[in-house]
Amino acid sequence: MDRLIIVSNRLPVKLERDGDSLKSTVSAGGLATGLKSYHRDNNSVWIGWSGMDADSKEEEKAITDILAKEQCSPVFLEKSLIEGYYDGFSNSTLWPLFHYFTEYTEFTEKYWNLYKEANQLFANEVIAKAKKNDTVWVHDYQLLLVPEMIKNVRPDLTIGF
Repeated sequence: MDRLIIVSNRLPVKLERDGDSLKSTVSAGGLATGLKSYHRDNNSVWIGWSGMDADSKEEEKAITDILAKEQCSPVFLEKSLIEGYYDGFSNSTLWPLFHYFTEYTEFTEKYWNLYKEANQLFANEVIAKAKKNDTVWVHDYQLLLVPEMIKNVRPDLTIGF
């Protein structure tokens, strides 16, 4: 394995505006804590949503540059996409199903379509970054469609979920 590409909904760093500049801090808890030392000490790339809306193309570039220093690559998601893909389908449909609360499961076609759209954005970022012999690890139910989307374009990659 040349590189590990980790793909998760959120990146292991948090970005904040500090006046006119941006600063990053390491996230605590969950996946970020569990993989922090491996990610830091190995030739890995972490792909995910930065948690921040970019106000312009210039700010997207600034976010991308800051995250590159942390071995991260952002997926940019608009607020409406987050609401439909994450709050909607992931948390209102999949979370209850996967946690045995089927009576709370909600399904709307709009959320399903936004879920597919967001998953494609994550897959596109992996496809753009992946090199021969990379291994891709896709994490959690927010990204269930990503492995197949990647394999359709890059059948050479090893993908774990």
